[in-house]
Amino acid sequence: MGFPKGFLWGTSISAEQAEGGWDEGGKSPVMLDFAVAAPTHKDMRRIYYINKDGERESNFTVPIIIDTLPEGARYQLFDDLHYTNHKATDFYHHYKEDIALLAEMGHTTFNTSIAWSRIFPYGVQGGVNQEGVEFYRDVFTECRKHGIDPVITLYKYDEPIWFEETYGGWTNRAMIDEFVEFARACFTEYKDLVNKWLTFNEINVLMVMASMASPETKKKYYLMLHNQMIAAARSTKIAHDMNAGLQVGAMICGLCSYPFTPDPKDVLGNYRQFQKNFGYAADTMIFGEYPSFAEYFRKEDGVDLVISEEDKKDLREGAADFLAFSYYMSSTFTTHEDEGEEGKGNVFGGKINPYLEYSDWGWAKDPIGFKYFLHLLNDRYRVPLFDVENGLGAEDKLEEDGSIHDPYRIEYLRDHIAAMKEAVEEGVNIFGYTTWGGIDLVAASTGEISKRYGMIYVDADDKGNGTYDRYRKDSFYWYQKVCQSNGEIL
Repeated sequence: MGFPKGFLWGTSISAEQAEGGWDEGGKSPVMLDFAVAAPTHKDMRRIYYINKDGERESNFTVPIIIDTLPEGARYQLFDDLHYTNHKATDFYHHYKEDIALLAEMGHTTFNTSIAWSRIFPYGVQGGVNQEGVEFYRDVFTECRKHGIDPVITLYKYDEPIWFEETYGGWTNRAMIDEFVEFARACFTEYKDLVNKWLTFNEINVLMVMASMASPETKKKYYLMLHNQMIAAARSTKIAHDMNAGLQVGAMICGLCSYPFTPDPKDVLGNYRQFQKNFGYAADTMIFGEYPSFAEYFRKEDGVDLVISEEDKKDLREGAADFLAFSYYMSSTFTTHEDEGEEGKGNVFGGKINPYLEYSDWGWAKDPIGFKYFLHLLNDRYRVPLFDVENGLGAEDKLEEDGSIHDPYRIEYLRDHIAAMKEAVEEGVNIFGYTTWGGIDLVAASTGEISKRYGMIYVDADDKGNGTYDRYRKDSFYWYQKVCQSNGEIL
């Protein structure tokens, strides 16, 4: 009973949210390099730019929400603004120290992303940036030196701005070939260091965006998602042809929700929401073809998507080997808009669930939902699972003696790991678990460093002040016992 031998324990970060070094080592800029932190944790971060009339404007900055700037606009930095992603938490200069700390914590895996803008800063025609290639070789070599088996993500919403300026973003099929060559280069360069890959991070969020978009913009999101899934499938096939031992997974945002009432309309609506926001992408990438309900949703949204026979062949031949996903919270669905209080959370909120507690950022804490979701995915997909993101964002205080007491994070993680252990004992096939943000980083939705997820504290604030020294939180020592005992000591 318990977790199987060889179960992978670790943590996840991303290049854009942790690395910094935004203009170093030959890297080209990405959209979030022009984003600032939100004024409060209740707001969304924004991107500032010059509009077609030469005036300063801003918009929400989550890249999947605005794939491109308004027509005629251009990116520009402003001296009176602070851009948290420029330095982030400086993994670019601290990676050896950070990886040593992860090893001390007992990690056997580590998930991060490769910044596309470090490898092909100006697309394939601009050539490979060897300095970027060597940086990641050093990172992965350092992992191996410490006995860490890395699981690496290729894309986390951070393509070079050059692609937007050249192709107009992911609605252009030219992006497929660009991504495939990026993937091929990574598979080739790191074939002796990385054997497990993820293609696109939380690729299904595009469907959530489509649900909230205007009729014309819906078509854009469907097309972006289609092009990304074709790029993922082609890349997966290349990996398999290159080395049958390479494992390539799909990574899906874990949108777990319940009917808010027992009204059959809520029950059916909740399931339809799961089909659309999760299954549309996950079913396609795992089973190698669009699910039976895909055409229904396209017709409902007025989308006429051209899917060629070559596309179908690509999807079929490039099905993912395993299903990776994030899970932070659950939400609710209802057709009764006049009932309950509106909630917030990861991607969408729904009504507040009266049976759950909520974080300071309005995210529900639901470990039982995690167990339910594990069973749901295990039963539906019948491929190995990998939980790649699970964690709690909170404000932490660095004490004068260098300690950080975060019992709220320990409680959150303990409850979720205990639920995962029960699911494993009940037959769920999951091979690894990585907490989100084991090292403090820039929060994607708010741009804050002060919304901390890590078990390693980075002395930096939302304005870039601080020493950037690393400190072990109480959760560091707790998770160390979890990792070293293979989940037996919680």
